[in-house]
Amino acid sequence: MSRYFCHDHPETLTLETRVVDARPGAVVLEQSPFHPGGGGQLTDRGLLRWSGGAARVTAIEADGGRLWHVLADPVEIAGAVEALVDADFRAMMTQLHTDTHILNALVFQKFAGALVTGAQLNADATARMDFDLPEADNDRLRALEPEINDVIRQDLALRYEWLAADALGGEAGLIRCRSVAPPPAADGTVRIVEIVGLDRQACGGTHLPSTGQSRPIRILKIDNKGRHNRRVKIGLSE
Repeated sequence: MSRYFCHDHPETLTLETRVVDARPGAVVLEQSPFHPGGGGQLTDRGLLRWSGGAARVTAIEADGGRLWHVLADPVEIAGAVEALVDADFRAMMTQLHTDTHILNALVFQKFAGALVTGAQLNADATARMDFDLPEADNDRLRALEPEINDVIRQDLALRYEWLAADALGGEAGLIRCRSVAPPPAADGTVRIVEIVGLDRQACGGTHLPSTGQSRPIRILKIDNKGRHNRRVKIGLSE
């Protein structure tokens, strides 16, 4: 995980920047407002514009610590560009990511520290989280829906800090995934996301400034995935 521009400037969705490396259909930018995805979150959508035209950004690929912005057309560009993030898609991703943190927090609190075994945010305004819950009653999980929406209504603020990776073990619950931990940035720190009064955990995604900026959610489905896993699927209400 790197310290992305969008971590420090989440409100910046349009940015004048420059190409620092290029190949047909892909560029590395001096600065980029795009979130590259990861941890279940989809890559930001958007456009690059330059004096000779424009192209959609279709993916972002990490290579040797650099982020290649893959374009829809096999153009090769240089110099100044304008990077534009799709505001509606980013807003949907930030809502879903914030809401999965709320779900995660409540499951962690109410089910004896159950850990996440997988997560995915989707372009259709749904998301799913898998939890290590071999003995869970699915009705108890379904009953979390009004509690999640109550946290949304409380409009709790989100804030961030960076902790040294070797200090993460000093606070229980900062790492929530059973199999992997967020990789540290180049300076050896890991980003901690706090929903004030509810939860703290390591995460490199995009989030709302406060929970009240999300639409209410619905729990759409709960599946048993193998002997241990429970999959909870949520969706943003219309």
